[in-house]
Parts: sequence; structure tokens; C-alpha cells
Amino acid sequence: MKKTFHFQLVIICLALLAGCGKSGEMSKEEAGKIGVSWKLVSNFIEPDGSFEAKFTIKNGSDFTLDGSNWALFFNMSPRPIQSNKTPQPAVVEHINGDWYKMVAAKDFKLSPGDSLTIHYTGTEGVIKETDAPLGLYFVFYDQEGKEKDIVQVADYVIEPFTTKEQILRGKKDLMPVPTAETRYKDNLAFTKLSADQLLKIIPSPVKMSAGSGTFTLSGQTNVFYQQGLENEAKYLIQKLKALTGTDLPIRSGLPTAGSSSAPAIVLKTGGVTVNGIAKEAYKMGIDQTGISITGSDAAGVFYGVQSLLQLAPTESYLKPANSLVFGFIQVEDAPRFHFRSLHLDVARNFQTKESIKRVLDLLASYKVNHFLFYTTEDEGWRVEIDGLPELTEVGGQRQHTSGMNANALHPGYGSGPVAYDKDKNGSGYYTKADFIEILKYANERHIKVIPELNFPGHALAAIKSMEARYEKLMKEGKEKEANEYRLIDPDDKSVYLSAQAYKNNVVSVARESTYHFFEKVVDEMAKMYQEAGLKMDTFHTGGDEVAEGAWTKSPMAAKLMKENPEIRDAKNLQAYFFKRLLPRLEKRGLKVHGWEEVALTKTPAGVYNANTEFVGHPVVPYIWNNVFDVDLGNRLANAGYQVVLCNVTNFYFDMSYGNDPKEPGLYWAGFVDTWDNWAFAPFNMFRTTEVTAMGKPMKEEFVGKELLKPEARKNILGIEAQLWCETIKGRDMMEYSILPKLLGFSESAWAAERRWENVADPVARKKMMLEGWNIFANTIAQKDLPRLKTINGGYNYRLPLPGAVIDGGMLKANIELPGLAIRYTTDGSEPTSESALYSAPVKVSGTIKLKSFDAAGKSSRSSIVTAN
Repeated sequence: MKKTFHFQLVIICLALLAGCGKSGEMSKEEAGKIGVSWKLVSNFIEPDGSFEAKFTIKNGSDFTLDGSNWALFFNMSPRPIQSNKTPQPAVVEHINGDWYKMVAAKDFKLSPGDSLTIHYTGTEGVIKETDAPLGLYFVFYDQEGKEKDIVQVADYVIEPFTTKEQILRGKKDLMPVPTAETRYKDNLAFTKLSADQLLKIIPSPVKMSAGSGTFTLSGQTNVFYQQGLENEAKYLIQKLKALTGTDLPIRSGLPTAGSSSAPAIVLKTGGVTVNGIAKEAYKMGIDQTGISITGSDAAGVFYGVQSLLQLAPTESYLKPANSLVFGFIQVEDAPRFHFRSLHLDVARNFQTKESIKRVLDLLASYKVNHFLFYTTEDEGWRVEIDGLPELTEVGGQRQHTSGMNANALHPGYGSGPVAYDKDKNGSGYYTKADFIEILKYANERHIKVIPELNFPGHALAAIKSMEARYEKLMKEGKEKEANEYRLIDPDDKSVYLSAQAYKNNVVSVARESTYHFFEKVVDEMAKMYQEAGLKMDTFHTGGDEVAEGAWTKSPMAAKLMKENPEIRDAKNLQAYFFKRLLPRLEKRGLKVHGWEEVALTKTPAGVYNANTEFVGHPVVPYIWNNVFDVDLGNRLANAGYQVVLCNVTNFYFDMSYGNDPKEPGLYWAGFVDTWDNWAFAPFNMFRTTEVTAMGKPMKEEFVGKELLKPEARKNILGIEAQLWCETIKGRDMMEYSILPKLLGFSESAWAAERRWENVADPVARKKMMLEGWNIFANTIAQKDLPRLKTINGGYNYRLPLPGAVIDGGMLKANIELPGLAIRYTTDGSEPTSESALYSAPVKVSGTIKLKSFDAAGKSSRSSIVTAN
């Protein structure tokens, strides 16, 4: 599901340096003078699919480094390391997950002022700066080999990726090397549209008709609301105050005949059905009498409010005024899918409560109504659980440990050797009060938060926490209590490697205490919902990516299989776990969501088949895999399951926007941009998945595969976007990965079926899609992005780099999102908002730098072309 690996580097320094001509310990000040650089050499080495990289260590200290007094630890995007064909001064070794170290050969010697280069090779191409080693730190050792001190590498350089051999993933990579020229070619299909051609609302309403007049909203405009809609009314006046600087007068109840002749805003519920849908539906009218929003329920009124806010002129967001002018309009709207969700991973890299609330505001703005809150993983446990303080004391922080067997979490994703180190994102958790506050905040925005506990794999943080608890209670002589929530078979010698390169992240499914732990967490979560005034009726059990080889050498698992011969093979223990867990959750009145594996069985050959055993139970599999098992979503829906489609090729926000090495993100499933989020046909998925991760056309992959049966369309419960956060460091990176992708996703989730979705002819379909996308892209550029720069203090969204070519000495430029301004310089300096504005081909010479700018003044990175 989220197969990744990256490099992060940190340093620990202190040592007695034998044979260096000096005695005594290296000071931290001297250790800080040791510099490290890293370079990807090539992805085009043999065997195909391998990479070569190198570290260079420069000893700026006055001590000699030898073969025993140091090791360099770091994180990197996990990839198997190959044996060196040529002896190197030091060797890179994998420890666990994305944690690696470099250890010296016995004859290693690096004198003051000298440098050494260490080459190494591994599998899978490395094409991003975010793949590079991060969080480097040296550990220095004394003469007995004991750790003496930790010093993080301050002088660290990642050398730029500039050649084809660095930017592509080997011979099988069919993607073009990204340049200003390739961008220009890709953008030729898009043209700038006038303001009257733009969408008025994203996601697109079912029906909309504009009138010829205007209504002016002023500080005297009353807001009337029907009983039960106080939340929606207060939300509206708060948002309008940001635009007008005025608190509009708010009145409970509806206006009566003769009570007021002045135009007003009226919020009410009633019998609203649009497109056959009577849930979350609304009708909105703006005319000379004011604004009326009628919802089928409170959520419908809320979504009408969101549409109204988008109808406010863009200029009013950039420069608030005392009044707002709205054009007359009638809107009828309802969602295509009731389940519209974003999954957010805060376990890999922690996000603050405030940052989560900003995301919830974004989801509300684009009518997304579910939030899968991924707070537990191998790399972190992020929610306080009553009675199990170790989960956050141990599982809520990462730091240097003595090795993978220590009952603590090692550094991950560059978080470094020190817990809670500033801006490292590896440590942190939500208190009960924080979590309850998030639940309330989401509920006020009609967003249901779905919690998740991912078992039986992806469980290292829970395992380490409960082992720390076990050891503490055993020392106190409390053996029964110690075993109450233990999660492992201590005699398990199974050898496996998970998708993220973990060797010890699977719980024992043969222990009753494992199920007891799961129930404890579920019950404590339910209490927090209750304290928030809510009922937890849905729980996500994870269930993905249990590594091949798990449980194969567990005495407890062997005994279980002997007692239950129908299990037959350790591969089936995952299905056994879910079968035992499900009734415990059903007894609690929970709908049980999980990754696709919860509805699958695995053959001895490792092939997944639909497991119909849980059809008819409240079990909802989420389908991410449409690249390695292209028809899996169709097969499970056809088998009778309600499914949530999370197609990695369309909805994984953590996949990079493109293969520019400076563009952050992952790419194991390809590249995902806003077009991919928008261009999704849920009932005809094959039509909108065009190429593999390596750029190979997918058409042949679909031959003989199962199509969605017409009667199974009702089993598509909805769609979900995913943001896994291995490469996401902090709020700005999170928002950059979400925006503007969320806008394309919202259109696929809410808007009615688009004409092109059922067009079989690929040429005709693509023509229709490009026409629709051009309108959507123009709307994003000209309306939505400038608005996002101002609300909530401004979001950090991505602007695309311009495309450009030099043709006969003339600069030609264009942009992926038409309506953005392109500014350029000819002296090699970075363009600013005052630089020359590109409007038509122009004669140039020298080095040309170009940036895109939106109406709010935000800019992209630079594109560069050279004129002879």
C-alpha cells in the first residue's frame, strides 16, 4: 500500500582515537567539523534496477577517525543494500525499517584535513532529493566499544540530480527527463479562459442557472436560521466576517411575512431531493430578496454555505471590503457518493493539532465528509490511551537506540537521535483532550473521524510499547498484568521483511492478549468519542501488508495451526486474525473498515483471492491496489462487498507530482497530479489508468480482467484520497502535497457522473476530458488558489513550473494551470512579481528564468531555458 524507503542522517561523536598522534576524547565542537556529502551516481548500473551512490566524509576535526571509534547512522528510503564488488573503506548496513548505518572497515583511517569516499549499491532507482540519506549522526565509541556521545551532522550536502542516469530509474523507465521544453509540450493542450467561462463552484453542482441581476451583502444583512442550524449560521457569519470585517446580525428562527422587508440570508431544512439523492442535498437561490439555502439536512445546509463562499468574488478574498456582490443564481446540488474521505498519516511524521484542524477546514471547503485518522504505525503511536501510558511514552517518540531489539523506537525519516528535537517531526502525540477537540472540530464541519489501529502488521510502535510495559511489570513481580496486553511470541524466530523493510512489526495472532489489547484501544477510543458528544460507529482495522514469512517460526502459531488444521498455512493466519476480531467489533456495534486484505485470502503461491466469508457483515474493504492487481476493486464489489476506492494511481497524494528530482514525494506507483485526481471514472477504472509507474501503457494489463458489473455499482460506497507521510516534514509540506490535488479529488467524489466516463472510444473520450480539464484547471488557477492564499492565514499550495522553449531566438512559454501569470528574467536572476510579464513570444538571449505567479502573489520554483 505505501511501499517506501528513504535516507535520513544524523551524527554521534565521541571517541578515543588510537593511533592518531593524540590521546584523549574528541570534543563535540571538533566532531561538528566532520562534514558529509552524498551523491547518487547512477540508476543505470547492472543488474538492471539497481543504483549506485556514494558518501564523502571530510574530516575537518583535529582527530583521526579509525576503524573502530565511530559509526554513521542515518535514514534512507528503504532499499536492499547489495554487497560491494570492490572493497570500500566502510560499508552501509541495513538495521530495520529505514534505519541504516555505515561502519568502518578495520583498516579505515581518516586523518585531519583528509577526505574519503565510500561507494555502495542497492536495488530500485533513486530519483528524488527526498530519497537521499537524512538525519545523519555519528556515534563514537570508547576502547571497550561502548557508545560515548551523539553528535548530529551539521555539515551535510546532498549533491543535485542533473543527469539522465540520476533522474530516470534505469533502462525500463519510459518517462521523459523533465525540462522546461517537455513541460511546454505537455501544456500545449491548455489555453487561458475568460472569467465567465470558469466554474463558479468546485466541486461542480448538479444543476446551476445564473440570472442577470446582483445582490449586495452588507453589514446590515440579517442571517436567519431555522432551529437546529445554529452551528451552520455561526460558521457562515464567521467566514463572512473575514471577508467584510463585520459580524452580520444573526437571528434564530425564520423571517415571517412583514417582519422584515430587507434582503436577508435564510438557512433552513426541508424536503430536498436532487438527482435522486436526499442526503446532504441543498438548493440555493440568490435574487433580489437575498440568499436562501435549503438543505435536506444540516449537512446539506453546510454544503450550501460552502458553495455560497465560493460564489463570493475572488477579489474580496484578496482585499476584504464592507460589502460583497453576488450574481443572481439558482443551484441544486447533492453528492454523487456519500463517502468522501481523506486519509492522513500522522504516525510516520507527526502533525500538530492546529495543523490537523487546518486540514479539516480544507476538507469542509470542498465537501469532503470523512477523515481516516491514521495515528498508529511502525514509526509512532500518536493518541493517549487511558491505562496504557507506554503507548505514548515509548511509542510516541523516536530516538537513537542500542539496536532494533531495544524497547524504544529508533530514528525514522530523518527524525534524528534526540526525541522531540525541534522541527524533526518524529515525536509527539495527541492527549485525550487534543483528540476530543479534533473530534468536535470535525463534527462541527460535518466530518466523521474514523480511527484506525493497523493490525496484525505495521504494529512496531505498539509492540515496543507493550514490551516495555511487560518488562516493567515483570520486574515488579506482576506476571499476570505483564502478559495482559503483550503482543508477541517471545520465541518467534520468523524471518521476514515488510514493505517498509521492518523485520519485527507483526503481532502474534495466537495470543489472546493481542485481541484484548485491540479491544482495550477500541473501548478507550469510544469513550473519547462519547466525551466529545459523539458515538463511534466505525473503526478501521488496517490489516495490510503482512510480510511473507511472518509466523512461520513461531511456536505459538504452530500450536494454533495444529489445533486448527483448517488454517493449513501461516499465510492464512491474517484471515484467521480478522475472523476472530470481527465478532468482537460487531458486538460493539461497529462498522468494520480495513484495507483490501481483510476481504482476501492468499493461495500457497501468494495470489490474493476474494474471500466471501464476510459478505453480509458490516465489513468495508478499502482498495488501493490497481497497479499490481488491476481489477481487484471490481472483483470485491462484484463479490458483494461495499468498497471504498483509494486507487493509488489517482488518489495517493504522497505520490510526487512528477519526476523532477526537486519535486518531493514517492513514486513506486507512478506520479500523481491534480489531473489524475480529477480524471477518475469509478465504474470504468480501466479507462482512466493509462500508464504504469514506469510509463508503460496499461492497455495490455486490462485484457481478460474483470469489469464492474452494472448491478455492483451500488457497492462502490465512495472514494478516498490518501496522504502517507514518509516524505512529509511539517505543515507546509503536508499542505503542498494536498493542494491543489484535493480539488481534483473533490470533483471525482461529489460531482455527478461526467459525460466522458462512459465513452468507450479513447480518442473521443480524451478530447472530452481535455476540454473539461481545461475549464477546471483555469478555475483552480484564477479563483481557488488565490482564495486559498488568504483563508486561515494562507495555505501552502503548489504552483506548477512554466513550460518554455526558445524557437528562432523567441521565448515561448505556457503553464499547466492557465490563468497563472508567467514572469521571467534574462540576466539569470530569480523572477519576482515585478519582473517582465510574459504575454506573447518575445526575443531573448542568455539564460532565461521563469516562474508562475497567482493573483495572490505566490510563485512557483524557477524554470530555466537558454537562448544562444
